[in-house]
Amino acid sequence: MTAPIYERVALIGLGLIASSMGHAMKKWGLATTVTGHAKTELTRTSALELGFCDEVFASAAEAVRDADLVVLAVPVGAMEGVATEIGPHLKPGATVTDVGSVKQAVIEAVAPNIPEGVHFIPGHPLAGTEHSGPRSGFATLFRNRFCLLIPNGAAPEAIARLRDYWEGMGANVEEMDAAHHDIVLAVTSHTPHLIAYTMVGVADHLRRVTESEIIKYSAAGFRDFTRIAASDPTMWRDVFLTNKEATLDILGRFTEELFALQRAIRMGDGDELFDYFTRTRAIRRSIIEAGQDTAAPDFGRAKVDGA
Repeated sequence: MTAPIYERVALIGLGLIASSMGHAMKKWGLATTVTGHAKTELTRTSALELGFCDEVFASAAEAVRDADLVVLAVPVGAMEGVATEIGPHLKPGATVTDVGSVKQAVIEAVAPNIPEGVHFIPGHPLAGTEHSGPRSGFATLFRNRFCLLIPNGAAPEAIARLRDYWEGMGANVEEMDAAHHDIVLAVTSHTPHLIAYTMVGVADHLRRVTESEIIKYSAAGFRDFTRIAASDPTMWRDVFLTNKEATLDILGRFTEELFALQRAIRMGDGDELFDYFTRTRAIRRSIIEAGQDTAAPDFGRAKVDGA
């Protein structure tokens, strides 16, 4: 057990990330009391049944009362409304963070509602699955995954404490400015998701023409696309609306690359294709070497061990 880093932690939104944080806090003793808020009674009841929250509240304002750490784990589009609600009820000296996939838009939405004397440190754990909801979380979700913190002018001691908290859940913590974060994530997450949604949409159209063949004969590559495209639609709608410029920039670059490959295929340029695939294969190897995935085959997508 690790000594509690925060006495009272409030989770606002109780989906995959927040429930995993709750389980991790319980497993490693990172908080004395965990409170939670969700809109639906079913979600609140589930959080208590699963044991990752000690108390749940129907309003976010009640959940954050006396909290030392407040985690905003709601879709990016809902951040401003939640921040407006909780602002007057935040404890002096408390820290507010978030887990959103976009940072500049979150800062613009949340920062004006944070009172003086409260630390606001945006964050983004680079972890997740295609599942959502309070029953999808597990304590080891963040192990050996990166969590990016945006200092945002906060006090060094508050940043250090939040870093200790994430490291206590097994994350590798790095700091980054908001603009750089948004362009990096447009490359590594946002545009790949958009491409996955598009490819599955194309296949859905073809499925109507060829009946069940697309589903029956899905190869591993298409299965991976469908896994990504199964992610929470509300979250991803808000990501693309709030990280519009960076995503469109990277999507434009992707289109240029795609045109180059189309030309190589049309012209029968095998050398160009081989060289291109060799370069991109090296990136996959680098990801494995960095410990962010395994080279072991997992064609059946075995269930993640949530112990």
